[in-house]
Amino acid sequence: QVQLVESGGGLVQAGGSLRLSCVGSGNIGNIDVMGWYHQAPGKQREWVATITRGNSRTYADSVKGRFTISRDSGKNTNYLQMDSLKPEDTGVYYCFAVTFSRVNYWGQGTQVSVSS
Repeated sequence: QVQLVESGGGLVQAGGSLRLSCVGSGNIGNIDVMGWYHQAPGKQREWVATITRGNSRTYADSVKGRFTISRDSGKNTNYLQMDSLKPEDTGVYYCFAVTFSRVNYWGQGTQVSVSS
């Protein structure tokens, strides 16, 4: 079992920045991939970014050049640096982790609100 806890959400003006954190606990040695999804109000959850255990990063087109995902050397914590935030970035951000056996885990989400 893996537990994920996000933090770092909040209210920011357009053009501002936030840094989200996701800390994994439990059987963290089994975590391969970590990343983030975004769920805007009234919309489906959408993928934002992924980082592998080998630090390979991929991003959704909507956040490329603005968001940066990173992972600590212990591999159980990842960060999402969000710059040049836009009102459409508003919503709940969920951390996810995928184990080597391809089991998915989710955090409880953290709210990001960007005012225009």
